[in-house]
Amino acid sequence: MVKEDLKYTKDHEWVRTEGGEVVVGITDFAQGELGDIVFVELPSVGDSVSAEGAFGTVEAVKTVAELFAPVSGEVIAVNDQLNDDAALINKDCYGEGWMIRIRYNDTSELDALLTPSEYSEMIAT
Repeated sequence: MVKEDLKYTKDHEWVRTEGGEVVVGITDFAQGELGDIVFVELPSVGDSVSAEGAFGTVEAVKTVAELFAPVSGEVIAVNDQLNDDAALINKDCYGEGWMIRIRYNDTSELDALLTPSEYSEMIAT
């Protein structure tokens, strides 16, 4: 499922813009490909992230995958619920399974993200 009110990265993160901040998680496609997620490693509040730079990892029964920041900025919130229940990502990747919130530096980085139709096309091939 690709939600129409979000932007996407080529690395399968979703991005919801809220004022000068973005909320980031992995897409339904990504969690489906990974399988049962058992652990997630996220940055700390106050850490800086760079667009397209790794900000953590997600560990599933099958594999470990890196997570990539969609924009540059400061991590201002981390979903601590995932420490106790990483499977929230499988259950509700666009809701309770969100990962981090970033206060971004450069609005032009948002323009580089994929639209829902571009992301749908990418995962269809």
